[in-house]
Amino acid sequence: MSRKLFTVGPVNVADDTLKAMDRPMITHRSKEYKQLHADIEEKLHKALGTDNDIFMVAGSATVLLEGSARNAIAKHSLGLTSGSFGDRSIEVATSNGKQVDVVKVPMGKAVKPADIAGKVTKDIEAVHWVSNESSTGVYCDSVALAKEVRDQNPDSLVMIDAVTSMFAMDLKFKDVQPDSVVFGTQKALALPPGLAFVVVSPELMKKSEKMENKGFYTDYVKLKEKNDENYALTTPPVSLMYGVDYQLDKMLKEGMATRYRRHQEMADMVRKWADERMQGVFPEEGYRSNTIGVIKRGDLDFDKFHSIIKSKGMEISNGYGDIKKSTFRIGHMGDLTKDDIKQLLSVMDEALEEMKQ
Repeated sequence: MSRKLFTVGPVNVADDTLKAMDRPMITHRSKEYKQLHADIEEKLHKALGTDNDIFMVAGSATVLLEGSARNAIAKHSLGLTSGSFGDRSIEVATSNGKQVDVVKVPMGKAVKPADIAGKVTKDIEAVHWVSNESSTGVYCDSVALAKEVRDQNPDSLVMIDAVTSMFAMDLKFKDVQPDSVVFGTQKALALPPGLAFVVVSPELMKKSEKMENKGFYTDYVKLKEKNDENYALTTPPVSLMYGVDYQLDKMLKEGMATRYRRHQEMADMVRKWADERMQGVFPEEGYRSNTIGVIKRGDLDFDKFHSIIKSKGMEISNGYGDIKKSTFRIGHMGDLTKDDIKQLLSVMDEALEEMKQ
């Protein structure tokens, strides 16, 4: 039985999107591929409002979180975390031999400029954080954090994991001026997993040119050489790229401001339901994600609750990490609509009623 996914990721992929990917294969050295690559690059730059280089590689977004660590950090960085995926970004850097100072705030709280006061010292080459923490539903103010970083150390690079915020929440590229922003296909782009992207500043590229031990697959200099010719460094997932091209057309037709507003409205619906039916949402007021509702479930039997929901053709996500047993999560991103969320909330109400019987 197929179910509509209201999960944190991979997310629901619409039938028209799947159909757009069902096209004859082409080789990645052909003129047809070169045009596809160029079209995607042009649309990405338009959607994100940036002139910086954008690279695409096959794999999970984590491969380019690792790539940015290897291309931007020779020795020492500062990692900010408010949950499981902030912790992972730090682990990615340390596993590549980097020294990482850590600023960790309690789960449910956002890292704020005051938390990093005096910590971006002259030897900190980069500061990295997750803009939208999937485990807690916390959204950080990247504009304020980037300003604080550069006020302390103008030479420190700003590196952001935007996996669950890109294309759903406005990262404000012109205000943040990030040096690395990583995202993938399987979240708000509403596609199957398998393709990762990174937006890279000229400053990071200058650093990369001098960096040793970047590997081959994540060498940004090599990636740029091929990308400038609208080719891939290694074999790309062509079918998935057809989907990216299609989804970007859909997104630009909707308009980015309209898209961001739709995600805000879906998030508001979920928060209202959580306040009325559960114990509210987990993250602090003013720093709540518009793509993921992390709901405090109290003594709810989530397995039974979820089993009923799945029997009605829908699926949500359990909690994650240290708060797995006290929360559950709803993904409200991608091509989902307010009507979809209304249907989900109705089904969840039915499930709660059935559990009383």
